[in-house]
Amino acid sequence: MNGDRFKNCFLPTPAGSSSTAIKLLMITVPLILVSFVIFVLVPRNSRYWVYVSPSGNSSTGNFGAVSEEVSTAAEAVAVSGEATLNRSTNKSLDVEAQVMEIHEFDETKEASLNITTNELNNLNISVTGVPNATISLNESISLPLKRNRRVRTKLDKLEAGLQRARAAIKDAKNSSQLLDPDYVPIGPMYWDAKAFHRSYMEMEKQFKVFVYKEGEPPVFHDGPCKSIYSMEGNFIYQMDVNTKFRTNDPEKAHVFYLPFSVAKMVRFVYLRDSRDFGPIRRTVIDYVNVVSEKYPYWNRSLGADHFMLACHDWGPEASFSNPYLGKNSIRALCNANTSEKFNPVKDVSIPEMNLRTGKLTGLIGGPSASRRPILAFFAGGVHGPIRPILLEHWEGKDDEIKVHKYLPQGINYYEMMRSSKYCLCPSGYEVASPRIVEALYNGCVPVLISKSYVPPFSDVLRWKSFSVVVSVEDIPRLKEILMKISSRQYIRMQRRVLQVRRHFEFHSPPKRFDVFHMILHSIWLRRLNVRVSDGNDVMPN
Repeated sequence: MNGDRFKNCFLPTPAGSSSTAIKLLMITVPLILVSFVIFVLVPRNSRYWVYVSPSGNSSTGNFGAVSEEVSTAAEAVAVSGEATLNRSTNKSLDVEAQVMEIHEFDETKEASLNITTNELNNLNISVTGVPNATISLNESISLPLKRNRRVRTKLDKLEAGLQRARAAIKDAKNSSQLLDPDYVPIGPMYWDAKAFHRSYMEMEKQFKVFVYKEGEPPVFHDGPCKSIYSMEGNFIYQMDVNTKFRTNDPEKAHVFYLPFSVAKMVRFVYLRDSRDFGPIRRTVIDYVNVVSEKYPYWNRSLGADHFMLACHDWGPEASFSNPYLGKNSIRALCNANTSEKFNPVKDVSIPEMNLRTGKLTGLIGGPSASRRPILAFFAGGVHGPIRPILLEHWEGKDDEIKVHKYLPQGINYYEMMRSSKYCLCPSGYEVASPRIVEALYNGCVPVLISKSYVPPFSDVLRWKSFSVVVSVEDIPRLKEILMKISSRQYIRMQRRVLQVRRHFEFHSPPKRFDVFHMILHSIWLRRLNVRVSDGNDVMPN
C-alpha cells in the first residue's frame, strides 16, 4: 500500500542513447533516495497544514463559539491527528480556528474534545503530526469544529427548558407588559414587575415538583394547619393533592420535596424538656439516607435541587442534620435569619401565618387610610431581646402609639389593627412574626423591627415601598420616624399594602399569585440559579 502512494511519481525512461540513460540514472537515483528518506521520516498522519498565530489576549476564557449552556450544548473540536489538552486553574486562553489547507480528512482517526467554560483555564495544546508545532500561552490554533453527537438525556431537556426560561425572564424588562386575566403585577412594590410576571408564567408553564412518597404521618406528609406553624401543614397538604405542579415521574421533576414537618417532629419525636435534639437530627438523617439510597437524584446534585419547608423555630437547626441539606438544598424557612446561616441566594423566606381556624374568613379587611385614627399599635407577649425595649419606651407612654403587653378586656386585637395606620412587628425569640401577615390582612402598614431578618419574597417584593423598617437602636425615636412620613406618602404605602397582600393570602384550593404559588415561585427562582448535570456536577448560573 505504501508503494501505491508513490507509483504516480515516476515515469518510464524513454529510449535513447546510453549517455542519456546514464545521465538520467544519475538524476533519478538521488531522487529515489531523497523520496525514501522523506517517506521514512515524515509522520504518516500529517494530513494538513496548521497555521499558528499569536493571540493578543491570553485571559478571555472563550473557545471559539462555546455555548454558555455547558450541560446541553458543548462544542466538540475534531482533529485527525492526536491532540492533548492539559488543564490548569490559573488562566484561560482564546483559541481561534484557522486551518489553511486540508489535504485529506480521515474520519477514522478523528478525536473529539468536549470543552466547557469551566475547563478553559490556561490551555496548553500540543498537536502531534505537525513537527515541532506547539501552542504556548500566547498563541492560538484553529481547529475544525464538530457538533457533539451525545444523546440528550431527560435532564438535558429539563435544563434546556430552564435556560429558555432564563432568557425569557431576562428579555422581559424590555418587552411589553404581558396580558393576564387574573392579575398584572405593576408598581413600585416589585423590584421588576415585568420580570416577575414573566417568571411566574414560565413557572406555571413548566415547573414540576416530585414529592418523595417515603415516610408516614404524623411526622411525614402531615403538619399543623391551625397554629402559628400552619404554613408547614398547609403547604405539605397542598403539594400532596396538587396536580398542576406535582409530578409522579421523578425524571420530569425540576425539584424534589422532602415532606417532613419539623413542628410535628418536635411534638412526636422530641422528648419534652430533655434538651436533646438528637432524635430530630437522626430522623432527618435517616430520611435523607432512605431517599438517597432508593433514588439517584439526591446523590446526583448533592441535594442542590431538593427543598424542605419549615416554620418552626428549630427548622434551621433540623436542616443542619445533614451537611448537604443545610449547605446545598433550598430551605424554605419562616425563621429567615442571616445570623443563623440563612442564605438569601439559595434559601427562601416564607411568611409566618397564625391561622387559628385554618381559614381566612373575617381576617381580611379594614377601612381606608383616612379612617385610621391610631398612629401605631402593638400587643404581644414579652419574649426575645427586642420586645422588652419596645415596651420600656412606649407602653403607656403615648396616646398615639398604643403598645400593650396584654390588651385591656373588651378590646379586639384585629379591630385595633384596622384602626391603626402602622402596626408594629417586633421580633420575638426568632426573627419572624405573624404580625407582618396580620398587618397586611388588615390594611395596616407593617413596621419591621428586627435584626438580620430577610422578609418573605424579598426576591420579588420591594418591602420599603409598602412597609417601614426601624432598627432596634431607633426604637426610642419611633414616633419621630413615623411622623416624618407625610400623609401623601402614607396613603401610597397603604394602597400598596392592599395590592401586595394577595401574595400572602391562603386559599384552599390555591389561587394564582397567592401565598402557595409565591412560595413555589421563590423555589423556582432558586432552581434557576443552578444547573445540574448527569455527571454529578452542579454549577451556579
